[in-house]
Amino acid sequence: MENNTYPQRPILIVDDERNILKSYELAFLSYGINNVICCSDGRDAIKILREKEIDIVLLDLIMPHISGEDILKQIIAEFPGTSVVMVTGLGKIDTAVDCMRNGASDYLLKPIKPEVLIGRIKHCLELKELERENFKLKSTILASTLRKPEAFSEIVTYDKQMVAIFQYCEAIGESRHPVLITGETGVGKELFARAIHKLSGKTGQFVAVNIAGFDDNLLSDTLFGHRRGAFTGAMDNRPGMIEKAANGTLFLDEIGDMPLTSQVKLLRLLQEKEYAPLGSDVNKTSDARIVLATNRSLDYLGKNKEFRKDLYFRISTHHVNIPPLRERKNDIKPILDHFIKKVSAELGRKDPNYHPELITRLKSYNFPGNVRELEAMVCDAISNHKSKMLSMKIFMSHIQRNSEDQINISDAASEPTENNPSGIFSMLQELPTLKGLSNYLIQETLKRTVGNQSAAAIILGITPQALSARLKKISKSQ
Repeated sequence: MENNTYPQRPILIVDDERNILKSYELAFLSYGINNVICCSDGRDAIKILREKEIDIVLLDLIMPHISGEDILKQIIAEFPGTSVVMVTGLGKIDTAVDCMRNGASDYLLKPIKPEVLIGRIKHCLELKELERENFKLKSTILASTLRKPEAFSEIVTYDKQMVAIFQYCEAIGESRHPVLITGETGVGKELFARAIHKLSGKTGQFVAVNIAGFDDNLLSDTLFGHRRGAFTGAMDNRPGMIEKAANGTLFLDEIGDMPLTSQVKLLRLLQEKEYAPLGSDVNKTSDARIVLATNRSLDYLGKNKEFRKDLYFRISTHHVNIPPLRERKNDIKPILDHFIKKVSAELGRKDPNYHPELITRLKSYNFPGNVRELEAMVCDAISNHKSKMLSMKIFMSHIQRNSEDQINISDAASEPTENNPSGIFSMLQELPTLKGLSNYLIQETLKRTVGNQSAAAIILGITPQALSARLKKISKSQ
């Protein structure tokens, strides 16, 4: 007998108002989703999760007896693979956003239109299906070499170098020492940091902080928090990210941009497991695992006295270096297939086919932006495609544009042109300051990408967050 239950694993809806539960259930039924469990008492939610295999929880934020926030914390701790969509009213948007920072997948605002509800839930279901497919493929290939292949489920690869890195990550997974992850922009350093967190056995949160553009005060406040009255506007005590990462993992991205004064504080945290919030003379202790990442050469920065050597030695006890995409070109096809499926699901479209020649063309390209650049290409292509066959034009236009940028860079740097009207690189003129040169390069790249910051960040070889921080500095200086 055919099983018409969909999805295979039930969706759990938690809300204390029975009429709302019924309305959700009817909305799901009208779209063919008939495997639903309704729970009107939040205290029973965890019990249901322990008894049933559930992928998705639709969780109301405000309920009697126990709040949605508290239930979320229990779910993230005990069922980290479960997606949680928070439901809240207009007055609680900030709380819902905090819930997402703490592990929720999404949030919905009441009143919820049925089509919006179904769209978000179907998106979650498609991503879960994609995760399972990726896990099955990886398990088949890696099970004989890895003890916990599921920790790497977010990383698409069949490359031997990468498998060797997976094995190294497993070996250091439960170590108490910090881990340094290096590699070019876009190779997936945060994905490896998350994998190491999964391997650590720690039950706390994975907390990520991109520190590009932070000065010492802002970084200290972000990492260590502050006491009331520590500075103007500090009306209450605020915990830092290190406290949120208790018994978990703190991931510091763009560590090469950390100010020297902040490096001293980080070194103390690593050596003594102690830190002091701003405005406090009482030290706190931390048991968080520290994972750091950079696309810059810390050895070079150390020689130029921009990065402390003692800190470099401390953080490089375990070093993971991720190879660029151009060194593992056999990964291009599976990564392309992965992103096509993922982006199509996000846009609610059917997966398009593509001409085999596309793989050949992509393999001939060096991908300075690595996996992130390939993802941007796929997003652009699928957003604009209008037939069953994915057009190669967008891919080739992107490749040609970036190739021309690289080829013409010496010409653009030597004489005035339409794109370089001031001739700031001319040997016949006074050289600009490094700051001025950096500002010019950012502004010129934004012109060429017609203001697209994501594309500009890829071309510049920095993260979008780092570009945003530098734009703010330029704006303040003008």
